[in-house]
Amino acid sequence: MTSSHSRTTRARTIRIAAAVIRDDDGRLLLVRKRGTSAFMQAGGKIEPGEQPAAALARELREELGILVDLGAASHLGSFSAPAANEPDARVEAELFELSITGEPVPAAEIEEMIWLNPEMARCMELAPLTANIVLPRYGRQP
Repeated sequence: MTSSHSRTTRARTIRIAAAVIRDDDGRLLLVRKRGTSAFMQAGGKIEPGEQPAAALARELREELGILVDLGAASHLGSFSAPAANEPDARVEAELFELSITGEPVPAAEIEEMIWLNPEMARCMELAPLTANIVLPRYGRQP
């Protein structure tokens, strides 16, 4: 019976805040963490007791040197997807759309940053949240 029990065990949930950031040409800002292969939205884990928008501002400052005006960030909603880099885990993502000024600079655990033209996404490895939720919903300029 142990094997059937392990199959019914719920996946671990990771709460994150993530950013949908587009440039003037409609390209999406994506990052790849060191030691991983999938590109994803910038952002990160929400600490216990931390508000999602505050977590996003902290993560963007640490990872890309971006200072966020939280008043200008639009909350897009809460979304769930398989975690890209942690087996048997799901992310519960609070997605925010925001504009930035200046060019972000990868820091901390970010190895690579790209501006993705949504039409080019088919030939790239993307995190499930990015591929299945962000691109279909927010991959084009409104």
